[in-house]
Amino acid sequence: MFWMLGILFAASWMGGHPCCLGADRTMDGFAIPDAGHRFEFPRDHGSHPEFKIEWWYLTGHLFGEKDRRFGFQATFFRRSGGTTPGGRAGVNPDFALDQLYLAHMAILDVRDGEFIYQTRLNRSGWDAGAATNGLQLQNGNWYLRESHPTPATGESNVDGDPARLEMELFGSVRGEGSFRLALVPLKPLVIFGTNGVSRKGADPSAASYYLTFPRLSIAGELVRGAISQKVRGEGWMDHEISSSQLSGDQTGWDWACLQFRDGRELMAYRLRQKHGASDPFSTLAWVATNGVVRHYGRDEFRWETVRSWTSPVTRTQYPVSVRLRTVDPQTGTPAVYTLEPLNPRQELTDPLGGVAYWEGGCRVLNADNVDVGQAYLELSGYAGDLAGKLK
Repeated sequence: MFWMLGILFAASWMGGHPCCLGADRTMDGFAIPDAGHRFEFPRDHGSHPEFKIEWWYLTGHLFGEKDRRFGFQATFFRRSGGTTPGGRAGVNPDFALDQLYLAHMAILDVRDGEFIYQTRLNRSGWDAGAATNGLQLQNGNWYLRESHPTPATGESNVDGDPARLEMELFGSVRGEGSFRLALVPLKPLVIFGTNGVSRKGADPSAASYYLTFPRLSIAGELVRGAISQKVRGEGWMDHEISSSQLSGDQTGWDWACLQFRDGRELMAYRLRQKHGASDPFSTLAWVATNGVVRHYGRDEFRWETVRSWTSPVTRTQYPVSVRLRTVDPQTGTPAVYTLEPLNPRQELTDPLGGVAYWEGGCRVLNADNVDVGQAYLELSGYAGDLAGKLK
């Protein structure tokens, strides 16, 4: 999901949210997601400059030698740098401002209790970019790209599925760690929302195309200091395409992706309003073993704080342990899951142009306190004036 840095990235450079002009454009001319849109792959895995902002977000749980466990995050953002789609003409393509690229990398070393991260911001050119005909992202020497590119939109990639995407990812954190990973979908691509559009507020422009690979098989190499080791695990990937999302009365959001050992997944987000209530567009979605998605509205699930942690750096208090109460669509019975952080110290404190936030790996415990899966949890709007940043 990873809304916060993407929205702040857009707002800090563009002057806040656009209003809607007609059914499919913002006041400054950017596209708005259309219900019933027909996606074409591999093209739609790539960049969409007609929209103001989009991001490709990956997290995962990795296991190495001697039961070593790690978590990782890799997020690539694209933001249109002009006041209209396409930016300004006549600029040097090697140092263009028509597109700006932000990226985040983070590594959690569970055994050693270390969490490290790095942020980059580059303009379009030789050092950063995103292809429009397929997945090919770069920010410095960091990259996310398709392993088996196809020559034309609509042709099958692997296994006869044009949406399927095998990927290569490289990221690093200063000189302290790096990872080089191969990622292969274990389930079909899913599209969250109604008729292909994920709404985040009452304004029609507060929406995105929300494409997700809910379970990826991961294999590769992770380096910590001078030590390199083979790792394997599973991950989650979001690709969101938008021109605006949050409404004026929303102060932040909590988001989670859960991967259960029975082969199912759950995605949930709670949009927080100024007086503490959950926005009506808050959502929970189950993904069945065959990839079928079932959505639940705000009043059909509960998001509760179990335990908070206070950052020694920003003095921000984050609800790092949360409980989700929902209904299991497989049985029709109530289900309760608690997310316990693998380490409470997973705050990113220096995102460029933004506000500190918490993004971390968690265990998933059921009502009997049995470990039934793994998760990533995102907590935004708890540090600083997020609403002010969005104006």
